[in-house]
Amino acid sequence: MPDSVRPDPAITPALVAAHGLKPDEYDRILAILGRAPTFTELGIFSAMWNEHCSYKSSKRWLRTLHTTGPQVICGPGENAGVVDIGDGLALVFKMESHNHPSYIEPYQGAATGVGGILRDVFTMGARPVAAMNALSFGAPDHPRTRALVAGVVAGIGGYGNAFGVPTVGGEVRFHPAYNGNCLVNAFAAGIARAESIFYSAASGVGMPVVYLGSRTGRDGVGGATMASAEFGADAAEKRPQVQVGDPFTEKRLLEACLELMQTGAVIAIQDMGAAGLTCSAVEMGDKGGLGVRLDLDRVPVREAGMTAYEMMLSESQERMLMVLRPEKEAEARAVFDKWDLDFAIVGHTIPEDRFVVMHGNRTVADLPLSKLSSEAPEYDRPWIETPPAPPLAPVPAADPIDALRALIGSPNYAHKAWVWEQYDSQVGADTLRVPGAGAGIVRVHGTRKALAFTADVTPRYVAANPFEGGKQAVAEARRNLVAAATRPLAATDNLNFGNPEKPAIMGQLVGAIRGIGAACRALDFPIVSGNVSLYNETEGRAILPTPTIGGVGLAEDLGELIGTCPEPGDAAVLIGGTGAHLGCSALLWEMWARSDGDAPPVDLAAERRHGDFVLAQRGLMRACTDLSDGGLALAAFEMAAGAGMGVELAPEDLPALFGEDQARYLAACADPVPLLAAAAAAGVPATVVGRFGGDRVRLGRSAAPLAELDALWRGAFAAAVG
Repeated sequence: MPDSVRPDPAITPALVAAHGLKPDEYDRILAILGRAPTFTELGIFSAMWNEHCSYKSSKRWLRTLHTTGPQVICGPGENAGVVDIGDGLALVFKMESHNHPSYIEPYQGAATGVGGILRDVFTMGARPVAAMNALSFGAPDHPRTRALVAGVVAGIGGYGNAFGVPTVGGEVRFHPAYNGNCLVNAFAAGIARAESIFYSAASGVGMPVVYLGSRTGRDGVGGATMASAEFGADAAEKRPQVQVGDPFTEKRLLEACLELMQTGAVIAIQDMGAAGLTCSAVEMGDKGGLGVRLDLDRVPVREAGMTAYEMMLSESQERMLMVLRPEKEAEARAVFDKWDLDFAIVGHTIPEDRFVVMHGNRTVADLPLSKLSSEAPEYDRPWIETPPAPPLAPVPAADPIDALRALIGSPNYAHKAWVWEQYDSQVGADTLRVPGAGAGIVRVHGTRKALAFTADVTPRYVAANPFEGGKQAVAEARRNLVAAATRPLAATDNLNFGNPEKPAIMGQLVGAIRGIGAACRALDFPIVSGNVSLYNETEGRAILPTPTIGGVGLAEDLGELIGTCPEPGDAAVLIGGTGAHLGCSALLWEMWARSDGDAPPVDLAAERRHGDFVLAQRGLMRACTDLSDGGLALAAFEMAAGAGMGVELAPEDLPALFGEDQARYLAACADPVPLLAAAAAAGVPATVVGRFGGDRVRLGRSAAPLAELDALWRGAFAAAVG
């Protein structure tokens, strides 16, 4: 008997559980249908009601975020967020996770994460102009870490480089909490005409539903459900649920979609991402208040004997679903024929609230469509507030240069050229600042405008104090944009947490969202898109809470940008006050493997005041960076070493050098007097703390040759995990 018509398996409690559905959720399905579901229907409910697609544990809290502003064209709920950048142009951007697939199969997991986020951007009519990634791995000496790092970095580079988008920024961290569950968060941004944004809500009854792109295979079947569950000892067995990507096909799909959009044929368009054909069809219908009827016999496939279940849940890459204006069919088909991609009418919209799926002349699914999407389960999970962090124990005395060596000799703070040199950061010829020097910057082609991109979070802070840690992630992203002299526009978030069914983990998520919301409101920095990745646990051990914030900023003119390289003799000016806070600091962790004490408090009024001051006085600074992990000492060293020179700092005590107090910047000025005078007039703390130049790094009375420290900094990453 052919696979495509083999009998469905019996629906048993074990089969329901294997689909990630709880007994009460299955009871709810029975009540909705008034009967037992077919096997295909069970798979569809599983896909649409899992955490990855439904946000059932988080959406009540996500609604509290600040998501609006005069610059926002489209906030959360679409494939990506959209903000106005002036002159009739819009920036389309989003960040999304591919954590579980990347742990199981690092190269393809990371590569398809890049492919998916690029489709989220160009499905809205934008040409991608920049990519970033935020990566979290286990301890450097863990047996799997080297292979995961190598595979993930190669996958990101392999897909992005072949597709032709510059990777301009990101972050990489290591901590034992990620030993069993790495994080791969991918960001993409593109530019479109503001009047030509494409959305996913279907409209019109009887409109053709068109399948576009690559053919459907069995890769990725059940991937969304797998991403919504903890790992156990059987993680390696989930390898077939990881998709396989083809960046060259994706490049053709990009060009075909952008050309198609110029024809006026598109009513609605949706990327086939998580849960593939199921999620794309259901979401388009639900957003438009329509039903959808699909005929799977018309779906282009690359494997024989595929069942309806497999076709509906496949996450094969490089595919789109479109609602088409019927009079434009021939013109639209010609575009896809030109680019040698499949174009197939596989269904149509219907007025009833139904999702009907046909295969082999029989109905394999007939479901109320709205119950699958907008009326999916929503939970108010029990949560407990994270208890106050223990007081900071006494910090041992240490030579400041030895402390700096501990930081720059760790793969957490070493130079990351080993990573970003595997990425093409210059393709497109519009990159103005490559990774490794603060926010990445690209020119808006054909204009004098520039866009800055950054991704930030400090998981140690969030673990100790989710509210302050959430605030700090937003504040640091904003500071990175400000330090480049770009006006912060908006942000996307990628909320990576453990199992939300555990009240302590849910408490971390709630606290972090509250902190993010408070910061975004106070700083006029709305969240316009994002992703929630939960169940990041292996055998009950959760990751550190990691709510990554991807921020974007705008410079109206290239001449407004602040550089990152001081010149010999420049004064080092600390803006925002001296340091004192060592709780949860990089120094504690890298020197003594400690993470005690509270996260640094974030004064949002000070963040805004000090950031606005830097933007207003950018013409008085040759270079600028924000202060975050490692405090003044690490910021000054990175700025100096990046310019090939030494630096001398006057402070000599550890809190002043390595404290991680917030709302602070370090500027390099040929003449600091005008900047100090402006700061005094604005009521912003500012003081000269040292000078750039020479061939030594001096912290107080302790010093070492620049050449020695620079060699350690530039070689430590590859030595640890390369």
